[in-house]
Amino acid sequence: MAGKLFIFSAPSGSGKTTIVKHLMDKYDHLGFSVSATTRPMREGKETDGKDYYFLTKEDFEAKLEKEGFVEWEEVYHGYYYGTLKAEIERLWAEGKDVVFDVDVIGGINLKNYYKEKALAIFVKAPSFEVIIDRLRNRGTESKESLETRIGKVKDELTYEKYFDVTLINDKLDDAKSQAEKLITEFK
Repeated sequence: MAGKLFIFSAPSGSGKTTIVKHLMDKYDHLGFSVSATTRPMREGKETDGKDYYFLTKEDFEAKLEKEGFVEWEEVYHGYYYGTLKAEIERLWAEGKDVVFDVDVIGGINLKNYYKEKALAIFVKAPSFEVIIDRLRNRGTESKESLETRIGKVKDELTYEKYFDVTLINDKLDDAKSQAEKLITEFK
């Protein structure tokens, strides 16, 4: 039966996106909720409608006025992110359970909105130092944006207690297996 939601949230560099991609490849009953954002697309690395729905600030605000979002926030100064109600309804209409890859505040807001229909999973690296190394090794951030992300990581780690379960991503294969178990048990 479709209608469950699996919320994966974590500070940047914790590995949530890698785990989510693994689950999407493994399970046909899962549908990925594509978030909307006003930040620019990373040319050659992202696709509109697949990685995000890239909206202008005006389009985002128009959808806000029409209550088109389940949740939204200004994650980084001037850049808005949100989950479109139409996206979840589309996936449910396809008979899918919905998987989210969202920041921690978005994850908490989704859990509060959907309550027992949702499993909120906090993905955590084994240490703060490991997160910093992962972010640096990505090579996708400028020095300024890297410093902003590092500051945000410190804050986001304090929200772990608001999630249903914590998934430690120390060894990726173990974390993937644990995520599979969480999906199966909650389904």
